[in-house]
Amino acid sequence: MSREAGIDLVDSEAVVEFYDPATGHGLPHDPFKAIVAPRLIGWVSTRSSRGQLNLAPYSFFGAFASVPPIIGFCSEGRKDSLRNVEATREFVWNLATRPLAEQMNRTSAPVAPDIDEFELTGLTPVAGRNVSVPRVGESPAALECRLLQVVQLHDLNERPTDNWLVLGQVVGVHIQKAYLRDGLFDTHAAQPIMRAGYRGDYAQIGEIFEMIRPVF
Repeated sequence: MSREAGIDLVDSEAVVEFYDPATGHGLPHDPFKAIVAPRLIGWVSTRSSRGQLNLAPYSFFGAFASVPPIIGFCSEGRKDSLRNVEATREFVWNLATRPLAEQMNRTSAPVAPDIDEFELTGLTPVAGRNVSVPRVGESPAALECRLLQVVQLHDLNERPTDNWLVLGQVVGVHIQKAYLRDGLFDTHAAQPIMRAGYRGDYAQIGEIFEMIRPVF
């Protein structure tokens, strides 16, 4: 170990594997999704302009703001969910959980646009309150959203990529009362599942611990 400007520098060649994504990782599988993990699943229900229902999971999903509440998912390619959101400007995010894992996985099948994944998986579509898109009735929680913007992502050379970030503002929240404990949503009891690495790797909530932000 050497020191430079007061910072300990580890011999990178000896203990750190480095690669430039532009030239390739040289490993059996791309480690990117395994490093950026776990990631909550964007289990998104939409409705086409013709009324056709769609339900699909997205591995790139997140919350981006709390006031107002904003969430988003990224579609690698122009898939049915993206086209439906562009047409209706609405979508619903459904919490994917361990008891619903198999059904969630079935909604990832590359089926034709006229296939209703609710029917395909036996899940219950429950009408939205503030949007025309249904939620998954079996899910412990769901967020109704209206579209804010669709952003086509660009690379460092300003070239457009085939990745489309969909951002929506939450306009309605559904919580099954069984998962409320003293007014708090019981995340552990809900058993959310997450993408956790390579093609078939998932994780679920384990130990939850509390740390309060320091005040100076």
